[in-house]
Amino acid sequence: MIEGVLLTPLKKIDVPKGDVYHGIKASDPGYDGFGEAYFSTVRCGAVKAWKKHKRMTLNLVVPVGKIVFVIFDDRDASGTNGRFAQFALSLDNYNRLTIPPGLWLGFKGVGEDTNLLLNLANIEHELEEGVKRSMNEIVFDWSTLE
Repeated sequence: MIEGVLLTPLKKIDVPKGDVYHGIKASDPGYDGFGEAYFSTVRCGAVKAWKKHKRMTLNLVVPVGKIVFVIFDDRDASGTNGRFAQFALSLDNYNRLTIPPGLWLGFKGVGEDTNLLLNLANIEHELEEGVKRSMNEIVFDWSTLE
């Protein structure tokens, strides 16, 4: 596990006419205020990497498909500096992944059809708040992820 990252099991409520899937409550661990919610898709086999937020806390949920998230910690003062962590989220593994600012994130769509993530962010998106790197600037073997 990477220091500061949380994996929180989420409730699924079976309802005969359509199920209910929880996302986040203000009383949940990892909740750090609300700025915006947005959805993003990633095609099967596609990788979106690397991005680090300076101030934004991410709360990621995958309600459709399956996505593997990879986090890299390069924070100097962190006890997990230099480590990677992987988390596969889907309806079969229905959790919320909370990522604090300062960590690198990449993800790969591994579900066969649509792979959809929901980010419940603590602040509104600002272009200058995020930092990007190309895939080869942080070495990771994406071909191993399923």
